[in-house]
Amino acid sequence: MKILDDLISVLNPDAGVRDIRQGLFHTAVLTRHCGLASTLPRDALRQEQSTVKEPGFLLEKSALELAQMAYSENILEAAIGMATINSLLDIDEEHCLNLNAGDLLAEKGEGKQVAIVGHFPFTPQLRKIAKELWVIEKNPQDGDFTEAEADNLIPQANVVGITGTAFTNHTVEHLLEMCNPKAYVVILGGTAPLSPVLFDYSVDAISGTKVIDPQLALRCVSEGATFRQIKGTKLLTMIR
Repeated sequence: MKILDDLISVLNPDAGVRDIRQGLFHTAVLTRHCGLASTLPRDALRQEQSTVKEPGFLLEKSALELAQMAYSENILEAAIGMATINSLLDIDEEHCLNLNAGDLLAEKGEGKQVAIVGHFPFTPQLRKIAKELWVIEKNPQDGDFTEAEADNLIPQANVVGITGTAFTNHTVEHLLEMCNPKAYVVILGGTAPLSPVLFDYSVDAISGTKVIDPQLALRCVSEGATFRQIKGTKLLTMIR
């Protein structure tokens, strides 16, 4: 995936791997910083090879080797790779806003056709103000559309939100290619890399997470925290 090639190429991987945690809902890796990614257990359990290779020995790998696990077809390994990429990003807060994805999408999507890949907690609020809201989900809830319908819906949208887990399951490039060139495109969620590299792919904003208390965040991940339960983090948005 070229987008992963580009993300990894600008990293400074000269950092030791200090900790790796893979909880039920989230994965965390501590290198220079602490990075997060969604674990996606339901998707992982559907795979024929659903377990991580070499558990117990991953700390012996370099940060670059762990980051390259993002290419793995194994969901759990790819989550470790994405968390490592996020841990190696030097996030410049001066170029970020203290703005969460739900508020940004509400601002851009009011009265418009909105497509969101991934079911997020702000969905009910966004549905009230958007002209049309299409939520596309691999694990659909009531009112959601299946991923098979993405090719039809995404090109129609004025505003598109794409979950950062699209990096983990390797669908992100295809999803971005389907977006209308005039659409406002947001990558969002705990897995979303806060890297300006994504702006080269017609992304307008990235709403992600910066870990400000690594030990607290690691502990939360180990204890099975959902994204909203992970402490020691800050929600940031980077605008093109």
